[in-house]
Amino acid sequence: MKSILRVSLFTFLFLFLNCEKTVNPTPIFHKSHEVKKQNAPFSDVVEVGNTLYLAGQIGMDHSVRKVVEGGVQAETKQAIENIKAVLEQHGSSLDNVVKCTVILSDINDFTAFNDIYKTYFTNKPARTTFAAAGLAANAKIEIECVAVK
Repeated sequence: MKSILRVSLFTFLFLFLNCEKTVNPTPIFHKSHEVKKQNAPFSDVVEVGNTLYLAGQIGMDHSVRKVVEGGVQAETKQAIENIKAVLEQHGSSLDNVVKCTVILSDINDFTAFNDIYKTYFTNKPARTTFAAAGLAANAKIEIECVAVK
């Protein structure tokens, strides 16, 4: 029994000490990689340890600073491509997304949005989806994510 307790205590201490060395609990607030968003009043990504908290993305084509045309499916694709670009900028990918929050301007767009979403997020991260009136830039969809590096 004593040897089991010693092994358990040793394992606990080893894991605890290693966690202290590898996890940086101090948040890092990253400016946008998009030059035109550098002065935005929010961070595109906040990094805490190995976790990336992404700001919401709408279906905006950042090269022209306009929401793409074509409805909720086109906006969904663009929003996810924007998320993908932010993740790649910080050493991650869509495969490392663990949670998404999706806001639709019209809940009746759920099926159309989901048809595009499921082609990108094949690992099926946890997700919350709801509708709200009045998204930024009159967008039809906004998606925020949490990912790991």
